[in-house]
Amino acid sequence: MTAPKIDMDYTVLDCPDPAALMDFYRQVLGWEIARSDGDWSVLQGPGQLRLAFQKSTDFVPIEWPAHGVKIHLDFVVDDMEVTEQYVLGIGARKIEGNENHPGFSVFRDPVGHLFCLCQRD
Repeated sequence: MTAPKIDMDYTVLDCPDPAALMDFYRQVLGWEIARSDGDWSVLQGPGQLRLAFQKSTDFVPIEWPAHGVKIHLDFVVDDMEVTEQYVLGIGARKIEGNENHPGFSVFRDPVGHLFCLCQRD
């Protein structure tokens, strides 16, 4: 059987307030708002990159590291120290520094999704 063409559309994060979480990631990434209508919000990045936010009133973040990572976002940065201070200033919480794994640090966004800042090579 020949595989049909399948393209990636969105990465979607469940959250209690899509517009608020979209604004956090808009500040992190500098992407443009493509859509925001209550239960569904979308950021448009370069090319076809899009990040969406879907209302989930019963969203509960995973307990890390007890439940594993499951899924997270990795962001590549040029200046780790400056970027860490920036994301902390807009609402992120630092979970783990790079003491045990040089080159990246682990954070939670304002509702608890995990993301990493990774030093660009």
